Amino acid sequence: MSKTDLMITLQPAGREVFPGKIFCIGRNYESHARELGNALPVKPVVFMKGRNALLPHGATVPFPTHGNDLQHEAELVILIGKTGKNIQVSDAESYIAGYGLGLDLTLRDVQSELKKGGLPWEIAKAFDGSAPLGQFTEQVSAVENLEIKCEINGDLRQHGFCRNMIFSVPELISYLSGIFTLEPGDLIFTGTPEGVGPINPGDHVKVSISEIGSTTFIFSS
Repeated sequence: MSKTDLMITLQPAGREVFPGKIFCIGRNYESHARELGNALPVKPVVFMKGRNALLPHGATVPFPTHGNDLQHEAELVILIGKTGKNIQVSDAESYIAGYGLGLDLTLRDVQSELKKGGLPWEIAKAFDGSAPLGQFTEQVSAVENLEIKCEINGDLRQHGFCRNMIFSVPELISYLSGIFTLEPGDLIFTGTPEGVGPINPGDHVKVSISEIGSTTFIFSS
């Protein structure tokens, strides 16, 4: 996939940004942590994906073959707009260039086996095509009021609000910047609400976030 294919287009101006590092936050909604039987985190749970995980808006999502239980996790995605290190929570919003939607795809059976052995999650979370992106917008009125929905073939599976995050977007930016230098184009997948579940080959997965829009991801059969 070429660099051009991966460009993120910010609406309404149409400005294009090439993605950088991909940070993902696990267990950032209490309801989701509890549905998987996980303890609530006292600090953000962070893992990363490579650009091989990204798919542009409109691309068909390849179905992975090294696991059997592929699950959807609909998420708000934050696009970083300028370089920052040790960012204060009060300044964090000034580092945001855009707000988008995406899927953090997870091979749950593979992840469960890895967790039993205390092993890293990469092969369950960071495989090719595991982070397809949808629409992005430059501004929203209030992040905490954004509403997230995920439908599978027309059936509502996930429904939540960003105000229910354990760690807010400014807190995530501040925390990450204390460990990593954040740079223009970096992405933060901010966690998913409850209702995660299986995807099958041929499914149509529609992710909607108020003020941003909606994208339907089609999975190869």
